[in-house]
Amino acid sequence: MRQPVTIEDVKANPVVEAYIKAGNDHLGALGYTDHGLRHAGVVATIAKNLLRKLGFPEREQELAATAGYLHDIGNVVSRYYHAQVGAALAGQILSDMGMPPDEVAVIMGAIGSHDPEEECHAVSNVSAAVILADKSDVHRSRVRNPDIHHFDVHDRVNYAATKSFLEAKNAEKVISLQLTIDTQIAPVMEYFEIFLTRMIACKRAAEFLGTTFELRINDIRLL
Repeated sequence: MRQPVTIEDVKANPVVEAYIKAGNDHLGALGYTDHGLRHAGVVATIAKNLLRKLGFPEREQELAATAGYLHDIGNVVSRYYHAQVGAALAGQILSDMGMPPDEVAVIMGAIGSHDPEEECHAVSNVSAAVILADKSDVHRSRVRNPDIHHFDVHDRVNYAATKSFLEAKNAEKVISLQLTIDTQIAPVMEYFEIFLTRMIACKRAAEFLGTTFELRINDIRLL
């Protein structure tokens, strides 16, 4: 009997690694923050832990981790429509690895629906977990521009975020994004300037999971 495809199998796949690294290089050339193996790993871990803490089945947790790891793989082709392109690429890769079609379909749907953030809506529990995990990864470790004096607003807000933690409280049915932002680097208003649509996407995703979403910045609840 064939063993289920795991997140560790996906991480060890040389095609996956090559595509994520190349996509990150392409975005780096365009001035984007990190979208490489670090971001993939963070999103995979958060998505899996989110479903685990909310009591979803282990296999669903594993699918969330896999979708999270692969969610930006479409950047190897282009940033535009990268979610839809990435879904198609992931579908082929996972099918080649022997993942059952019904599981492949869940992952393709999750990847394809994670962006653009103004329009993204969760289509499954796995999809909701990926949206929340992806949009909550704001941190200074994502900044690639070495010159703080020439940061754009995305660099500045990410660099100002010294801590980011997404907590699922199953008893209260709350998903809480807790950020620590150095306001000497970027005011909180700048965070909302670029992340408001992401927070709305998180709110919708949390509701899909039967929870509410809250945002806390510097220990103050804002949403």
